Amino acid sequence: MKNTLLVLFLFFALSTKPLLGAASTAPEQVVDTSGKVVRAGSNYYIVPTSPNVGGLSLTSTGESTCPLDVVLTTSDPNGYRGQPVVFQPVNIKKGIVRVNTDLNIYFAYESICESTVWMLKDYDYSTGHWFVTTNNGVLGNPSSNTVANWFKIEKYEDGYKLVYCPSVCKKCYHKCSDIGIYEDQYGKRLALSDVPFKVRFQLA
Repeated sequence: MKNTLLVLFLFFALSTKPLLGAASTAPEQVVDTSGKVVRAGSNYYIVPTSPNVGGLSLTSTGESTCPLDVVLTTSDPNGYRGQPVVFQPVNIKKGIVRVNTDLNIYFAYESICESTVWMLKDYDYSTGHWFVTTNNGVLGNPSSNTVANWFKIEKYEDGYKLVYCPSVCKKCYHKCSDIGIYEDQYGKRLALSDVPFKVRFQLA
């Protein structure tokens, strides 16, 4: 009788716990302004949730043409949405973009500079900020050499926010932060910030 009770106890105890090796729940899918899933390899406008504001583009921030930093542009009567971007998850076999997942972001057009892949610029001592640029940005190859090239999308209120907090290099030290806006003589530049830039994604 005691053996029977012991067997029953173990059965119910094990049945209430997840099986070892069971797959964890995948992160939530990112959706666009029409409610459809955002897909890797497709072109999207990153648009702010604020009205009467355009989208994202590139601008030069010095005497030389390159590098080009990512800036927020203003809208116009034609409904300008900036330049479209493409998302490439760290696992290139994944066709769907998910929150809290490392990904590359790049503008979907040819640039006069070497790359349109987003990356975090070196610390700017004159402003005290880290800006988002496209100088020497690299697609893929997750490692310590490319840690500055990886961003994430996270849910934020009724939209999303962009985040720099790469997971591709566990041993690398880096600053984790939301991406916000810093305005100076070059425009409204994307930079690490305590105030997130709330966005949505519109299929181009």
